[in-house]
Amino acid sequence: MQVRPLLLVDDSALEDFEGIDTIDPNAVVVGLAPQQFNYTTMNKAFRLILDGAPLIAIHKARYYKKLDGLSLGPGPFITGLEYATDVKATVVGKPEKPFFLEALRSIGCQPEEAVMIGDDARDDIGGAQNAGMLGILVKTGKYQPGDGGKTSPPPYLICDAFPQAVDHILQKLL
Repeated sequence: MQVRPLLLVDDSALEDFEGIDTIDPNAVVVGLAPQQFNYTTMNKAFRLILDGAPLIAIHKARYYKKLDGLSLGPGPFITGLEYATDVKATVVGKPEKPFFLEALRSIGCQPEEAVMIGDDARDDIGGAQNAGMLGILVKTGKYQPGDGGKTSPPPYLICDAFPQAVDHILQKLL
């Protein structure tokens, strides 16, 4: 099947889909796209999925940080489409294990040789640790108090900021 996606992605991401036919969509691809998360567009995606179109999620982040504070990510909208259609999205990015393993493979690195530093306990740290990496959670960006307890296993380490995480790696892990 030639995939012709309905792209629910930010305008800045459209260049990544250059050359892909989007006329008469037969698939739904969802990324971070606040301007697309409206009733008309979501209903169009809903109907396509009901008609058999696959639902593909670039990632399912619950929220992200903007200058004015935390904002909903694509996760709640993808979950809404899943709920309404009884279709499970195929997630191709974080926190899925294949995403991390492919990134490591592309640089010739094994999971036990890698450390993920991130501000998202579930998507960054949980995903990396499920792929066999160590995860260091930093209390910056979208970090919220209590995030360290949201993954199993918990983060290898929690640091106040990125430089502390790097210092730890250089002093303790190399």
